[in-house]
Amino acid sequence: MAVDRQPLSRRRVLGLGVASAATLAGCSTPPRAAPPATTQPRPVEPTPTATSSSTPAALVGPAVELVRGDGTRPQVALTFHGAGDLGITRRVLDILAQHRAKVTVLAVGTWLAASPDAAKMIVDGGHELGNHTWSHPALSHLAPSAVRAEIERCRDRLVQLTGSPGGWFRQSQGQHATPDELAEAGRAGYSRVLSYDVDSLDWQDPGPATIRRATAAARAGSVVSMHLGHEGTVQALPGILADLADRGLVPVTANDLLR
Repeated sequence: MAVDRQPLSRRRVLGLGVASAATLAGCSTPPRAAPPATTQPRPVEPTPTATSSSTPAALVGPAVELVRGDGTRPQVALTFHGAGDLGITRRVLDILAQHRAKVTVLAVGTWLAASPDAAKMIVDGGHELGNHTWSHPALSHLAPSAVRAEIERCRDRLVQLTGSPGGWFRQSQGQHATPDELAEAGRAGYSRVLSYDVDSLDWQDPGPATIRRATAAARAGSVVSMHLGHEGTVQALPGILADLADRGLVPVTANDLLR
């Protein structure tokens, strides 16, 4: 079970996930009882079928913020801000492949627009893609309508490139989502917002040794924030993966960790 910042029970969190899946898949309502034999039956209209390229329908209610797993399995989720030089992305993906590690990349929409090959590279590597807004603004400074526009524009680019909006949204420029951000993520079709409990500090470019020490705070169930596009991240990553392996921790996608 994942830990969230709202006072929700496990049943309620899981219930939100089920409701979200039904909305996104365009499920029909339960069939009604057959009319009496003396009543002329009404014609039945076909139920619309959702396609993988369709834009997700807005959900009812805000998304739920998930920060970490419950630690019952020896797993961690390495999550990457998706932006920056595509050459560095290739090197990161090569290192992950060598260590058989799976990760989640929360992509910035402008990066996907400028480097459309990035999405295919990530998905082909068996990794998970999510939404990290269109232009990575300070969402907490924006009006709710502008927050939703940032989420929806990136969502639509993900659908265009991969056929899926991705299972996660992550707020930009903030470790935790505000109530407005949770509400607008829900309206944009995301039931879950992925935060984190460990910051690798790689975005500050402090050097590989500092990044590796910061990431050592990860424990079973942790969600670690990292960034593509930083040379220090590439240099620190082999050591980070070796440290996790020495402690018996397996890097998996956020979806696997928080299922």
